[in-house]
Amino acid sequence: MPEKLAPRFWGAHLLALVLVAAAIGLGLWQYGAWQAHRDAQAVDLTGATPVPLTDVMGPDDPFPGNKIGQPVTVSGTWVPAGTVYVSGRERDGVEGYWVVTPLAVGGADDPALPIVRGWVAHPGDAPAPPTGTTELDAWLQPPEGTGEVDDDPTDDVLPQLRTADIIQHVDQDLYGAYGVAEEPEQGLDGASLEQLPDVGALTSIRNLLYAIEWWFFGAFAVFIWWRWLTEVPEPEREDAPVGSGS
Repeated sequence: MPEKLAPRFWGAHLLALVLVAAAIGLGLWQYGAWQAHRDAQAVDLTGATPVPLTDVMGPDDPFPGNKIGQPVTVSGTWVPAGTVYVSGRERDGVEGYWVVTPLAVGGADDPALPIVRGWVAHPGDAPAPPTGTTELDAWLQPPEGTGEVDDDPTDDVLPQLRTADIIQHVDQDLYGAYGVAEEPEQGLDGASLEQLPDVGALTSIRNLLYAIEWWFFGAFAVFIWWRWLTEVPEPEREDAPVGSGS
């Protein structure tokens, strides 16, 4: 074993330390995501007083896990050409669509926050997308990731409200979030957080399993490292004295 501590082996030791540290760090990151999801579920912010969107997050910020459902006040300019319809939203037992239009926060060319303007039974029933400027209150939500595949990326119907899908329909940056308007637009029924797809529990469990998986990889790397350090080379085994039998 002392020979394997010689300088020529220091690179291998450093690599092992980096791999173990990375596995521990990634495991802690996934565990933190799992814990943040649990904390978010334990706090209902939907009845809180609205605060300016800029006080909660910026256009380049990751979604703050402790602000799910936070009411925010958003002002800006509508981007009507980016209107999409998100399927699979049930209201009073009827499956329909969320009507979503990006709202450029600030000027017309600034990053936009997708806003759920309301609900319709069919996209053809929705009023024309709004134009001009507005100010509204909305419940802030993280982008969805249900895993559903968009069968026809060329149309304006989406299976989930995912930033990577919506950005295909606009010519500007988007926030890493979206808002559900507290008051529906005229001609639309109200959208609510109860219409969200039920995937939160599965996502949370997946984060915990990923954390355990990374820690398992780290423990396995430590085991392999220890076995290599303590392994006796074959010539030394052959030269070892053999005890006399009784």
